[in-house]
Amino acid sequence: MQIPVLIEPVANNGYRATGGSPLPVVIEAATREEALAKIKETLEARLRNGAELVQVELGPQPHPLAEFAGMFKDDPYFEDVLKIMAENRRKMDQPRKARRKAP
Repeated sequence: MQIPVLIEPVANNGYRATGGSPLPVVIEAATREEALAKIKETLEARLRNGAELVQVELGPQPHPLAEFAGMFKDDPYFEDVLKIMAENRRKMDQPRKARRKAP
């Protein structure tokens, strides 16, 4: 496993090695090599103690009803169902008085 580590000189104090998220670690040491060795040791200790790095794949999720799209396209009776629904909507949209007069 490889992770990026930032190594930078610290004025009058040697070097600082910094590991970014998800393993934030900052180590200061007298030399570049010592800083790298200490950060490696610290990260390995975390992994030995049960921490783990995993990859999670994210992306667009399908709509939960997408599998049902078009399920009535070859149904010979579906046109009748659509007509009945349209008629019911038309009746429901009429003013209340007009609905009472209808037989």
